[in-house]
Amino acid sequence: MDRSTIIVAGGSGKRMGTSVPKQFLLLKGKPLLCWTIDAFHAFDAEMPIVVVLPEAQIPIWKSLCIGHGFLTEHSVVAGGQERFHSVRNGLLAVEGDGLVAVHDGVRPLVSTDLIARCFMSAAEHGSGIPVVAIPSSVRELEGGTSRAVHRSHLRAVQTPQCFSTDILRKAFELPYDPAFTDEATLVERTGYTVHLVDGEEHNIKVTTPMDLRVAEVFLSSLASA
Repeated sequence: MDRSTIIVAGGSGKRMGTSVPKQFLLLKGKPLLCWTIDAFHAFDAEMPIVVVLPEAQIPIWKSLCIGHGFLTEHSVVAGGQERFHSVRNGLLAVEGDGLVAVHDGVRPLVSTDLIARCFMSAAEHGSGIPVVAIPSSVRELEGGTSRAVHRSHLRAVQTPQCFSTDILRKAFELPYDPAFTDEATLVERTGYTVHLVDGEEHNIKVTTPMDLRVAEVFLSSLASA
């Protein structure tokens, strides 16, 4: 079954405290987005990879690829106003039928094992959504009060979120709704029940300086292993 990947990289450097978009920040000497692309290339070197970037950032990305000698094959398309529109634009660039993964551009530590699990789940069930347990106590806020929520009933959602192309394309026929914070939420709106798989604690989304330091330590530990 044919596989494709859409990598969505539309972030800014606001929470990082930098004017550089977070996907372009250097992680052990090369842009963070390079690590993410290479993770999927390592899983399947023949798989088409579509990177979605804000239109104004595309020339910057191309210059970074030249400057860092980044040659891993991928295509680039312009994103939209919200994640929904960006993923939809990326999906339009996916050719044929089969399976498609949608991944955050700033999750560079995703393993080939996790990518494989998500694609295998999508092949069997139509979807594969990685989730991890929440280690901290959780409270739900409502108005001026709060209540404890048992964390055993909750999971944190990660990417890559994998689907059969027909399921995801059908979902993107829906009009945009701010409630569509990820592809699983969108697909569920069509009446489809998504299938969960075990995620990975180290598959973090790099959004703060601390996250970047954690990613550097993790990659250094892999190199020394």
